[in-house]
Amino acid sequence: MWGTLLAILVGLGVAHGSPSQAAAGTQLRFAIVGLDHDHVWGLLHDIAAESGVQLVAIADPHPELVALAKTRVPSSVLFYDDFVKMLDEAKPDAVVVTTANDKHLAILRECAQRHIHYSVEKPMATTSADARQMASLARAANIKLMVNYWNAWVAPSQSLVHRVWAGDLGQVQKVVVQQGHRGPIEIGVSKFFAAWLYDPVENGGGAVMDFASYGAEWAMWLKGRPQKVFAYNIKLKTSRDYLVDDDSTLLLEYADATAVIQASWNWPRNKGQVEVYGPKGSLLATKDELFSQPADAPDDPKMPYGTPLPLNPAPHETSNPIAYFADRIRNDKPIENPLSAEMNVGVIEILDAAKESMRTAKAVNMP
Repeated sequence: MWGTLLAILVGLGVAHGSPSQAAAGTQLRFAIVGLDHDHVWGLLHDIAAESGVQLVAIADPHPELVALAKTRVPSSVLFYDDFVKMLDEAKPDAVVVTTANDKHLAILRECAQRHIHYSVEKPMATTSADARQMASLARAANIKLMVNYWNAWVAPSQSLVHRVWAGDLGQVQKVVVQQGHRGPIEIGVSKFFAAWLYDPVENGGGAVMDFASYGAEWAMWLKGRPQKVFAYNIKLKTSRDYLVDDDSTLLLEYADATAVIQASWNWPRNKGQVEVYGPKGSLLATKDELFSQPADAPDDPKMPYGTPLPLNPAPHETSNPIAYFADRIRNDKPIENPLSAEMNVGVIEILDAAKESMRTAKAVNMP
């Protein structure tokens, strides 16, 4: 099982000492905060499909989004334009937060006061100061705090981590992450999502926040905290009037390795892969496949990424964020890496260092 494996191999996330608010076998009451992050629609599907989870309420101030949500959820779901009122009246066991990044801390603060478990879409926050405060509040309140990344739920990622920690590559010496797409506008995100994705305050940046967060997550997951960060960003779509970067490159320095992160809203197609190198060879994971190349393997134009490896489907409890979050709450298990609060504080510290490096054109030592 992936959860057990990563608890042993990767290390545990936040441990919460108090019993879960919902005992095993009872319905967990979930609520949604925010509908202006397009990932919410997939999460609503996961909630509906999860046995033992009941969606009780949604809070969002946008009438157009509320009207759409009402067509996709049971009639019993209550709607609020004030999330604090929702927390007090609907009394959920857990919330799933799908809002602009700069709102994450304020929502967590209210949930912590009410001892409500909290899951948020990556990145954890817009600044490391906010991220550290979120982790501290969650620890003090003994609530689960989870940061959701899509790559945590797919078999290629899970198998890659297993193989790396089993020593298939030897010591990891290089991690290369390529993440992104043609751009939020170009792929047709909703106007509500785009409104804050292109806002330097609400999003915390552009592609650097949207997609370098995946690279920082992979680096922390596989190698831990880097010593230095050097980063460069550029706006390639010069005809657009937005104020954020749309192409960012980060170089993370370790004592024994390098991580290269290429995050962009300018890829000509969807891009989401990680390649990991060691003295014994390399592994490359996409969303759907995992490839292996041993050291000194001859070039094969027909198989440029190496040999595809067989993959087992992810167990249900690690196949999507709702199943995992519910399992962690119901059985009072810790949130594991790469979803844990502690690791994601490190992710945001890497992104903070990257933005400072972009500002100064100098490498930044990690604190």
